[in-house]
Parts: sequence; C-alpha cells; structure tokens
Amino acid sequence: MTTVPLGPIVPESICPRPGFERHAGAAVTLEPLSTRHIDDLWEVGQAVDGSWAYLNYGPFPTKDDMVTHITRISGLEQQPFFAVIPASSGKAEGWASFCDISPADAAIEIGSIWLSPRLQRTRAATESMFLMMRHAFALGYHRVVWRCNALNAASMRAARRFGFTHEGTWRGNGIVKGRRRDTAWFSIVEPEWPARRALFEAWLNDSNFDADGIALKPLPPNT
Repeated sequence: MTTVPLGPIVPESICPRPGFERHAGAAVTLEPLSTRHIDDLWEVGQAVDGSWAYLNYGPFPTKDDMVTHITRISGLEQQPFFAVIPASSGKAEGWASFCDISPADAAIEIGSIWLSPRLQRTRAATESMFLMMRHAFALGYHRVVWRCNALNAASMRAARRFGFTHEGTWRGNGIVKGRRRDTAWFSIVEPEWPARRALFEAWLNDSNFDADGIALKPLPPNT
C-alpha cells in the first residue's frame, strides 16, 4: 500500500464562535462596539493621518456617516466588533474585530482594525491585540490570521512584532477605494502561542514601563 505524508490528527470538534464578550487588561478594555461609543470615536477620528488609508471605509465626512457605519458593523453577529478603550482615557479610541471565522477549521482572523493616532504605538494598543489573540486560542482555535495591504508598512511591522509569520502575498486580489490591492498574509498557529504569550506577558508587565508609561524593553518580533 502506498503511503503519502499527511498532517497531524486533530480531535473532531468545532470551536465555539467568539461572542460579544468584554475583555479587560491592565491598560485596556475591549467591549462590544455600539453607537454609545460614537462621541469618543468621532473625536479621535478627526486627526489627519494615514490610519484610514488602507481600510475600505473612512474617513467619515460627517458624524452621521460614522454613526451609520458603526450601527452596521456593530450588528454583525458573524464578525463581532469591539471598542478599544485605554485605561488612560476611559474613552473608545479605536476598534477591532474577529472575522473570517471558520470554527470547523479552527481558524480565525483579527481584522478590520482601526486604531486612532492617539492609540497607536501604546501599551493599550498592544494589549488589545494580545487579549484578542489569547481569547481566540482559549476558544480552541489553532490558527490566528493577520492580513493587510502589502503596502501598509506599519501593519506589516505590527504583525511581525506581535509574533505573526509572513506566509506570502496574494497579488491583485482586491480593489479598495478604487485602487488595486495586494494582500499580505500572516499567521500564528497554536504550537507557537505559548512562547509568544510568555513574551507578551513579560512585555506587558508593569515592571517593563517607566513612570511615563514608556516600555523599557521592546517586544521581540518574529524574525
């Protein structure tokens, strides 16, 4: 009988879908996104920067336009969105979601992320991604995905910093705001998570931050 290489056997189980839970850390809280966050998000969304450039929505011309958008995405049961609320302000300063959820394949993506300029490159921003990754693996998912426009250098750096492995680029696979998009794919798989989790926990520890909240040591990237 001819034998061929096969992947490892996994238990026959289906991962539960993430719901609209609240997730709290030391520097940030994630709570289900709703229009009650609109005032905070409208305020921080007015900064002129590149944070909207690679998303298929935003910036929003009016507050009503943002209300319409948040009303729509906050009601997506198949893609739960969360407001990102740093402890330093107590106000929503961004959002993120679980998307492309495949319970039978134990695969899930953290995506449609918008972090305002005020939130970017902060302890709260890093912890928000850690909380989502930790929750996904705790639910039994084996593969957590990060994908972004291949021209989005900041998102590419963030993926590697968070420990994701670059898997390749899908060329010309989408059109965003009238422009052709190449999509870069990254992932973390379950056997890699314990070591990466330990690095996150060490970096997020209070002892790693000075009185101004600046990290003393970097989070080691995935090389």
